[in-house]
This record gives sequence, C-alpha cells and structure tokens, in this order.
Amino acid sequence: MTPTEHQPTYTIGQAASMVNTTVKTLHYYDEIGLLRPSKRTEGGHRLYSAADLWTLELIGTLRYVNFSLEDIRKMISGELSMTEALNLQIDALEVELGAISSMLAILKQARQRTIHNSSEDSMHYIADLVASRSAHSVKRQQFINNKIEETKLLEDLPEDWQASFMHLFNKYIMKESKLTARQTQAWIELQKLMNDSTYMEELASCELPFFRMALHPQHQAHDWIGQMEQIRLRTLEAIQHQWPPSSPAVQTLTHDFLLLYANVEELGQPDEFIPRQARHLLDSVTERILRFNKLCTIVNPEWQDITGGMELLMQGMQALLAKKRNN
Repeated sequence: MTPTEHQPTYTIGQAASMVNTTVKTLHYYDEIGLLRPSKRTEGGHRLYSAADLWTLELIGTLRYVNFSLEDIRKMISGELSMTEALNLQIDALEVELGAISSMLAILKQARQRTIHNSSEDSMHYIADLVASRSAHSVKRQQFINNKIEETKLLEDLPEDWQASFMHLFNKYIMKESKLTARQTQAWIELQKLMNDSTYMEELASCELPFFRMALHPQHQAHDWIGQMEQIRLRTLEAIQHQWPPSSPAVQTLTHDFLLLYANVEELGQPDEFIPRQARHLLDSVTERILRFNKLCTIVNPEWQDITGGMELLMQGMQALLAKKRNN
C-alpha cells in the first residue's frame, strides 16, 4: 500500500464546507479544468485530498485579490509565472484605481452642486460630467486618425493597405459601445501611450515587415485580412485544445502566420525569411507594446483573443528557432 493511500480524502460536500465555498463552484472548477479532484470513488463521486484543499484555498485567495479564473489556471499549470501574474494584476488594479478616482471626482462635484440646485438640475449635471469624460467611438476614431496623420506612420502605403493595418484595431477598439469608467481610464492611458514618440517608433519598428510587404504584396489587401482572420480562428482552436507550441499544428500555424508578412520576393525564400521574421517579431516586443495590449483588453475584453493568439504564436516562434538551432 502506497503512502498516498493512507492520506484522508473528503467528499465534495465536505471539501466545499472546509474551504467555505459551494458544491456548485467545485463542480465548475472540475468542468473547466481549474481543479480536478485527486480521486473518485468506484461510483464516480469526487474525493478531495489535503493538497486539493490547499489548492482550493489558494484559488479563493487569488480570487479575493481579483485574479481571473483563467489567470489562476495558468499560474497553477505553470503557463504564467507568479511575477508575470502579479504584474498583470497590479497593472489592472492601477487602472481600476484611476477609474475610481475619476468617478469619485464626478460624484463630489455633483454633491457640491446639489447644495444650490434642484435634484433634476443635478442629475443633468452628472450626465454632462460623465459625457465630458467619456470616449465614444467617434472620439476614439478621431484621435486615432489624427495620430496616424500626425506621425505619418502609414503615408507611404496604398489606401487599401492602410485600412488593412487598422483593421483589427478598428474592429475591436472602435466598436460602437459606451465605455465604463474603468474602460475610459484605460483609453486615457492608451492616448498617453500613443502620444509617446518612443512607443510610436517601437510600433513602426515592429511593423516594418508589414510595410515592406504592403509595397510589394503577395495578396490583395482584403484577401490578407481574410487570411489573418483565419489565423486568429486557428489560434483560438489551438488554445482551446491546449496544443503545445512545438506541436505540428502550432508550428504549421506559426509558419503560415510569418509568411503573411513576406513580400513577393521574400515569399520565394521561405527558409531565410521565416526565421528572420520570427527573430524580428520576438525582438520587437517591448514593455510599451505589452502595456498597449493590456489596455486594449480593458477597453474591449474581446481583444484578449488577439493577445492570447499572439502569445501562442510567439511561443511557436521560439520553438521554431530553437529547433533550427538544434538542427
């Protein structure tokens, strides 16, 4: 009999009671793969070990400080380091703090106004204050257009390729949606970031292969957008199936993604272009670019599909280059 067989186990009801949660929650954690019980009875009933209970306590603690279940899953599995997770959460909470400060200022101004005005007038005043601070899609689009024109980032590209460059950003960040206070705060920081000339230089450097390709493209602009959308869907599938970066499916996906940045001449030399483009993209990821993506995810959570896919592709590039070094 092994030592582990002597260790006590607990039913799902007992485990839920011991960690102050519900049976429904433990069922859900099992379903999503966050925490599966160490054992089951012959009848299939869940049995939790002391180690399982400790993990459940840890999950509860991390939830208390507002970590998402997905981030907790990544931390438990080792996909996300503690340092990375803490940095992500601190960044998110700093944005949240700014949003709370903004809302507090609005409410204090409104309270001051109620001293000398009617309730109806004060309600209109609150609406005006919120409207003055909000950033609806037209305002956001105007800011982006002005910034692109000011920096001349896309001036050498044909109009259809300029639209291609902005496609994903327009699709996800310029959606017709009213921003919450937290999203507005993230948008304010996004504007500051895009007003930073260093960030715009880093963006231009990162996207240099796109600019080269767009001047001598292998595809029409609308076809390129369609293929990029297919890449996005394939990365989502890979993430859902938890395929490793070195797997044939992810390596094929990475290969196809990199080739979308090849111009007509480079397309004829894939063995040279693919590793060169992989190294360029990996070297181009800066703290500002990572921050930009975090803020975009706050403005619209759907942006996570983009960043999650890019993370997988970056890991695929690292595996590709490692394999090339070892051959």
